[in-house]
Amino acid sequence: MDFTVERPDGLLDVEAVQKAINRSRASVYRYANTDPKELNLPYDPKRLNPELRNSKDDPLLFHPNEVARFATHVLKIRDVKVELKQVPPDRTQELLQEILTELGAIRQLLMERQQ
Repeated sequence: MDFTVERPDGLLDVEAVQKAINRSRASVYRYANTDPKELNLPYDPKRLNPELRNSKDDPLLFHPNEVARFATHVLKIRDVKVELKQVPPDRTQELLQEILTELGAIRQLLMERQQ
């Protein structure tokens, strides 16, 4: 089983997990360690554990290593491979890079003035 992570944060949504483990969407929800009464349940090694959420409205997201662990240990799928695909930077990432470059230049100027 091979699957590729394409989100910028490196996490998998329900559809990506569904494709990765070749199961139905309903199955992924059944496997997920969730409860409508409690937001973030304790880790359960027999279930597919989602990342922590701040609100019940937040989508279920899964770390690729957790999906691989679940597929290997619980579903007994052999040959699990996770591939992280480099996502092209979006405008936010470009702005953050520009800010870092600017801060580096400011730091360099300050260091030169101290000498």
